[in-house]
Amino acid sequence: MLKKILIGGLVAVLAIGTVGWLNRASLLEAFLLNQARANQPEVGPAQTVAWDQGPLEAAEPSGDRPPNIVFILLDDLGYNDISTFGGGVGVPTPNIDRLAAQGAIFSQAYSGTGTCAPSRAMLMTGRYPTRHGFEFTPTPDGMTDVISTIANARERPFLPRLETNPNSAGRDLSYPDKGLPGSEITIAELLKEQDYHTVHIGKWHLGRRPDFMPNAQGFDESLLMHSGLFLPEDDPNVVNAKLEIDPIDKFLWAALTYSASFNGGEAFEPGGYLTDWWTDESLKVIEANKNRPFFLYLAHWAPHTPLQATKDDYEAVGDITPHRHRVYAAMIHAVDRSVGRVLDKLEEEGMADNTIVVLSSDNGGAGYLGIPQVNEPFRGWKITLFEGGIRVPMFVKWPAKIAPGTQVETPVAHIDLLPTLASAGGAPLPTDRVIDGRNILPAAMGEGGIERPNDAIFWQTGEYMVVRAGDWKLQRDGRQNKLWLFDLQSDPTEQNNLADTMPDKVAELNALIDAHQADSVGSLYPYSLVSPIQIDKTIDREAEEGDEYVLWFN
Repeated sequence: MLKKILIGGLVAVLAIGTVGWLNRASLLEAFLLNQARANQPEVGPAQTVAWDQGPLEAAEPSGDRPPNIVFILLDDLGYNDISTFGGGVGVPTPNIDRLAAQGAIFSQAYSGTGTCAPSRAMLMTGRYPTRHGFEFTPTPDGMTDVISTIANARERPFLPRLETNPNSAGRDLSYPDKGLPGSEITIAELLKEQDYHTVHIGKWHLGRRPDFMPNAQGFDESLLMHSGLFLPEDDPNVVNAKLEIDPIDKFLWAALTYSASFNGGEAFEPGGYLTDWWTDESLKVIEANKNRPFFLYLAHWAPHTPLQATKDDYEAVGDITPHRHRVYAAMIHAVDRSVGRVLDKLEEEGMADNTIVVLSSDNGGAGYLGIPQVNEPFRGWKITLFEGGIRVPMFVKWPAKIAPGTQVETPVAHIDLLPTLASAGGAPLPTDRVIDGRNILPAAMGEGGIERPNDAIFWQTGEYMVVRAGDWKLQRDGRQNKLWLFDLQSDPTEQNNLADTMPDKVAELNALIDAHQADSVGSLYPYSLVSPIQIDKTIDREAEEGDEYVLWFN
């Protein structure tokens, strides 16, 4: 009897100990998420945005003025999310299609990298991170701990654990201090020198310190996404989709609030569903500035997580499964409506002919959504440099100069936007620094090609570096000593790795990467995390032996 009691007690102790070990990660996760909630900013009541009102009468006819410029940037839009490219997400995008059809479609357009902030820096400056050091996406304080804790608690036998960088401890800057240096010259600054009125609406993500903010980087006015809920989680008009599979999503739901700010002021509640409200305010900006040249940078948050749609949009897209996919489709539906409303307003005001409208996305669709078709037919996701992570729409409409239905096959990239828009606005490029981008307007107008040194475009994040030169693309993952070489002319979806069979081509492209890095200024701050990202599977699917992945530095 005593023996049975002792054995039973030992089993109980072992069971309690096992449960304790299993619960340790979840307890730490809960603690870290509670910390994120505690750091939420105070948010004031909604307020009316007091936009600057331009002249009541124009000094000269619209057609004699420099063109207005509207740049619409979407966030994490998948290549296959819009019906111009197939519409695999399950919802048509007629207004984005209309924009594409009315101007030039750049069929091989690339983001600056596979995550948002460095891409935005390249859009603003026309320069690679080797020039200014803004290489890694700034993440809110505590986010790295949450992501690594949750991800490493999951059994993933065929993938390495997320690795934090010990060299960042004690030297790393806080979130607000990670920003684009003020010494950089943005497209807003160049256009402002040409008497453009410059307005930013939406996401910024280039630093939260006052000297990094839009008003210090060339924008006369800035309606900022102070935090990133599209509506309060308990709003009667919202449909939410939480992604239990995704550590990033868990952090966002804990840390974000429903808030905006104007010109660096205090946080206040927006005036509606974020995508629609920003569009409402954009129409007011167009109205206020119809008698002077203006540059409007409308940087949408959608369709980035957290997945939140209005009930009307959720019903409008129909019976799409699973639930997260339907909410995501509803967010695409809202973004498409936004584009249509902007185009309609320009037409109503008689400004369409002399207004350049550009649409792109900061990177490809995310694998952590658990929606496999977002980037079809390409491999990879956001947080990789495979085509799915960096192939994006680039549509440029300018009725006065660009013929409808124009197709440009030459590869272009986000670094090309600054010289392109500067040229359109009559702004000379800076002469005291290298501008890596090229003016793509002549190609859109059928007046010439696009020439760049070695016909090369570069991407990088830590030890993961990539070059496309002509139709050849080399990906070099230095941490796992892995190479991928693809001939994109015959293999645009990167299925056939030629690295082992074409050593001369590998050596040639490696030399281009090394030369590009030779004069690098280095990163402004250390990376904090190295994450394995599967190339061919969304986050909800288990890794198997032999699955390919990249190691992403951030």
